[in-house]
Amino acid sequence: MDIDISKLDEAELVELNRRIVARLKYLQEARTHHQMLSFNVGDRVRFHPPGHDPKTGVIVKYNRKTVTVVTDDQHQWNVAPVFLSRVIDADSGEVASGQVIPLPTKR
Repeated sequence: MDIDISKLDEAELVELNRRIVARLKYLQEARTHHQMLSFNVGDRVRFHPPGHDPKTGVIVKYNRKTVTVVTDDQHQWNVAPVFLSRVIDADSGEVASGQVIPLPTKR
């Protein structure tokens, strides 16, 4: 693809840049959303945060760009889905599922 931008003035270049950034942001959000859909609330997952030991926990919430994971040591992490992997139950060979306890909603 050959796009000639040499004839664009400064205002047109700024507008083109704004549109390119918006499109790239949309594509990234769509990719993240697609990755999120491969996980469900209640799934047991594993991730390895930099500077920490690998963590295992349960997905408790979807956020805009991340999922909230409560680890086995009861800490809460917001993790991008690209860094998650499912935990496989050693006994059955199936994807492990954690217990999610519904909490009352705020009134």
